[in-house]
Amino acid sequence: MAGTTSLLSHRIPWKSLNLKRIPSPPPVHNNMCWVAAKSVAFSVPRWCSIGLHTRFLLSRRHFAFSTPWQPKQVNCSKERKSTSTKSTKKVRELKDDLDEKNYPHIIWWKEKLQTCMKTSSSQLVKKLSYSNLLGLDENLKNGSLKEGTLNSEVLKFKSRFPREVLLCRVGEFYEAVGFDACVLVEYAAGCPVVNLRQTLDDLTRNGFSVCIVEEVQGPTQARSRKSRFISGHAHPGSPYVFGLVEDDHDLEFPEPMPVVGISRSAKGYFMVQVLETMKTFSSEDGLTEEAIVTKLRTCHYHHLYLHNSLKNNSSGTSNWREFGEGGLLWSECNGRHFEWLEGDMINEILFRVKELYGLDEKVTFRNVTVASENRPRSLHLGTASQIGAIQTEGIPFLLKILLPSNCTGLPAMYVRDLLLNPPAYAIASTIQEICKLMSNVSCSIPQFTCISPSKLVKLLELREANHVEFCKIKSVLDEILQLYKDSELNEILRLLMDPTWVSTGLKIDFQTLVNECESISHRIGELISLDGEKDQKTSSYPNIPNDFFEEMESSWKNRVKKIHLKESYEEVDKAAEALSLAVTEDFLPIISRIKATTAPFGGVRGEITYAREHKSVWFKGKRFAPSVWANTPGEEQIKQLKPSIDSKGRKVGEEWFTTVKVENALTRYHEAGANAKAMVLELLRGLSTELQDKINVLIFASMLLVIAKALFAHVSEGKRRRWVFPTLIQSNGSKEKGEIDGMKITGLSPYWFDAAEGSAVVNTIEMKSIFLLTGPNGGGKSSLLRSICAAALFGICGFMVPAESAVIPQFDSIMLHMKSYDSPSDGKSSFQIEMSELRSIITGATSNSLVLVDEICRGTETAKGTCIAGSFVETLDSIGCLGIVSTHLHDIFKLPLNTNNLVFKAMGSEFVNGQTKPTWKLTNGICRESLAFETAQREGVPETIIQRAQQLYASVYTHNINSNKTYIHTIQESTSFVSSIVNESTDQMEKVLKDLEKAVSLICKKSKSEVLIRCVVIAPRKQPPPSVIGASSVYVIIRPDNRLYVGETDDLEGRVRAHRGKPGMENATFLYFLVSGKSVACQLETLLINRLPKHGFQLTNVADGKHRNFGTCDVSVQEGQVLRHAIHVHRFLSHKFSEKQAAAKGQMLRDTAISG
Repeated sequence: MAGTTSLLSHRIPWKSLNLKRIPSPPPVHNNMCWVAAKSVAFSVPRWCSIGLHTRFLLSRRHFAFSTPWQPKQVNCSKERKSTSTKSTKKVRELKDDLDEKNYPHIIWWKEKLQTCMKTSSSQLVKKLSYSNLLGLDENLKNGSLKEGTLNSEVLKFKSRFPREVLLCRVGEFYEAVGFDACVLVEYAAGCPVVNLRQTLDDLTRNGFSVCIVEEVQGPTQARSRKSRFISGHAHPGSPYVFGLVEDDHDLEFPEPMPVVGISRSAKGYFMVQVLETMKTFSSEDGLTEEAIVTKLRTCHYHHLYLHNSLKNNSSGTSNWREFGEGGLLWSECNGRHFEWLEGDMINEILFRVKELYGLDEKVTFRNVTVASENRPRSLHLGTASQIGAIQTEGIPFLLKILLPSNCTGLPAMYVRDLLLNPPAYAIASTIQEICKLMSNVSCSIPQFTCISPSKLVKLLELREANHVEFCKIKSVLDEILQLYKDSELNEILRLLMDPTWVSTGLKIDFQTLVNECESISHRIGELISLDGEKDQKTSSYPNIPNDFFEEMESSWKNRVKKIHLKESYEEVDKAAEALSLAVTEDFLPIISRIKATTAPFGGVRGEITYAREHKSVWFKGKRFAPSVWANTPGEEQIKQLKPSIDSKGRKVGEEWFTTVKVENALTRYHEAGANAKAMVLELLRGLSTELQDKINVLIFASMLLVIAKALFAHVSEGKRRRWVFPTLIQSNGSKEKGEIDGMKITGLSPYWFDAAEGSAVVNTIEMKSIFLLTGPNGGGKSSLLRSICAAALFGICGFMVPAESAVIPQFDSIMLHMKSYDSPSDGKSSFQIEMSELRSIITGATSNSLVLVDEICRGTETAKGTCIAGSFVETLDSIGCLGIVSTHLHDIFKLPLNTNNLVFKAMGSEFVNGQTKPTWKLTNGICRESLAFETAQREGVPETIIQRAQQLYASVYTHNINSNKTYIHTIQESTSFVSSIVNESTDQMEKVLKDLEKAVSLICKKSKSEVLIRCVVIAPRKQPPPSVIGASSVYVIIRPDNRLYVGETDDLEGRVRAHRGKPGMENATFLYFLVSGKSVACQLETLLINRLPKHGFQLTNVADGKHRNFGTCDVSVQEGQVLRHAIHVHRFLSHKFSEKQAAAKGQMLRDTAISG
């Protein structure tokens, strides 16, 4: 494109666009933007095509002083203008750059950018050059990579972190080149000066890591060489924290995102997770395929690595997506980005993590793996989703039931992890004991300050913890001490040690924890200025605006105790006093002179003003100089004034003035403030260094409070819901209080019902083997399975359960299988998916397992599906596990099943008013009634379809005709009765319309206008005739709630369409009449609104009658009584038939009549 090469290094002045956030530019736009160089203008479309080579300008917070932490500075000369001439030497350097080391990274970027969706970013990708790590085309002007240019410096940084988006600070902006510029256009675009963190959030949210390069702040000589350094990185789950020590607010940290590796071993699947922030890793072996898929689905990871061992499945083939084992994991990974690796899994992935995050080879990672013996297996994906352990549409979310609504964040995440990965039996018993103690606490409890352990580690490691974070750390330690010192809470604190050890992998002695908390809290209290300490007041003088001192001193005062910086504080106070004296001597006489001058509007003006942008106090005035100098008061000070200049030596404006004395005082004050601030930051960074040696104690203490808050919240919600603590026993029984074997839950209610409101049907389950469960549709089979599964899971996690009492074995796994869906991505039908899940259940089930399967084999033909179901039940019975298998395959009872302990259970039903209704109660026996016809009718299936279904049923299943005579007769009688209801309802509507028409005619006839009207009805599913087009009309709507709406319009067809487009108004009936004009229509509309209520009709828009007051006449009382009686009959219709049906036909007929 002509003219594009001259714009490579230009910066776009985003401030001039007056936009807070600028999305990627559209492909077509007519506005013009000015490039901040040589007054060249170009349009947005042209910018789109060259934006790849234009460095995107990202904002950052302004740091006025250099930081003592400046690692690995790189010096380079100021960017010089280069030409587009291509030399032979440059070609050789180009070829050298594209070596074997960089080639994989360039290909990686090429693949990443193929996903760009925006037109503008796609156009930029076409302009890339895949000859260097930046993707920069050196043929463009200012695209040179010669030594000394900004491009070459950026390339050096990029070579250290080749797969991170690199943002380089240049002046007041951040710039990006090549590949990185394309990513910014796609996901963030340009940003104003103050929006660096927002841009980083946009990039990390989309999976990118970002490397930020800062300039060394402070005064520099003109045209001198710049110094830059890598100030930090932003990764998904690990935000950018550089400069946070200077802020006065808390930075929210997201959940850390691990690097995940998966391999296959003889025990099963192996998974390792590495947290770079915490410098820890954990591993799990012997996982089933479903368990590892669940972990992938619930874990937000940064990178995924798959081991070559996954390519070989148990059958010995190399295609891991074949039917059988491995297909589910392949389907899960197929849509994700991953990389293959080989060798020792742990060593290899730790090497990759160090390479990925740019860590030194000497950095060590701590193993926090918890032994998997004596603990239940993790939940399968189907189990977790079907009971709401992970959010699933249509399934109640467990966290919203186990915890109160105000318990979110870290405590909720802890409970979620417990549900997905139930703890060891000993830890579950400890958690239950803690919860029992918490339920009886009578003293006040701490607020439980929660800090993410990863946040603590990163802020202290990088020495970026500010005074706000130190105050929060002290609160954590003080709350630990509060638990220790209170006699009721002390035992709870002791018990919390073991769950905290499991969560952190840190083993700390109880007394050591208390002593260290006390010591660290005391140290923080010695240095940090805590809330409520007001010994550091901001300077204040009468002749200087308060905003000046507030803004200058708020960035460092009240952060550390004054005693540590007494000399610096005194120097600032002296400098502030000197500044006040200079302003008083040089500016105040001029102000007094101006006030003494009487001048008309627009005359002499002057005031002492805080120039916020320049951080100065100056005199601002107009026309204050005397025309004749006469040695009057203030003249001498006016002569001393000089124009104010900014930091670059440019004149600020015609109205701004200062003096030499004031400028010297300002310089002294700024230097004193800068020195005080630097010392405050040095103290804060020093405290971070001190606490790095205590990081394990801080991690342990913070996690302990997270667990305590989660358990206290659960106990509070459990007591509100009237839940109980179950008795946990070993699966083979316990002889405490007699022989106990199996699971017994008394008064079990569905966990999503609030038992405190008394709305749930409760059941008692006494299970010692497998139940074969039958019951009608809508009888509660699925709800019962979910309820049992949730109660068992709550119990083995140590939580309360929704029951009156419960005895729950320590299951080694809980598996729930509900409905299956097909998976087109890997070519499997719903029945194939079901068989795959059943295979996993059979493989993983033991005598200590709980297996719950709902409506087995529903996805295939009945005969063979019944046989598969029978064989499955036999297998579970032989294993000896507890569980329930529900089915509608009633032929299973005809099979010669070889079982020893199988128990037949059914969901109860009762016969009420000639109809079979479910009771949702678990009973003994077999239920062969499905209530399929009743269910279909209740859900609105057309009556003709149901009648035909009954005929087909009677013709084929003749052996069941006699048992169903009463049933069929009832349905037919119901159909006849519903038809009579519909006919009678139609007659009543016609009567109401006739009465309404009579009332409208009467009201309009007795009005002053003596209008003769002809009412027309627009019935449901009808529309007005063409004759109404262009005519004025008044209309009345009879709404479904039996109220009226009166309106007027010149477009009746449009109004009818608009009203019927609202929810519930699809079949509304209209009554209208035409009038001679708009004014008459308005008059009659108001008249009807005011008079129809007096005839017994209810209106929805009565207030509209107050807008215009045209009519005053009344209708006779007798006529009103007649019409009122008619509308009352109409309103009473639904109640009348409800009572009749309730007495004669029961619940099904009542629902049908109301819908009719």
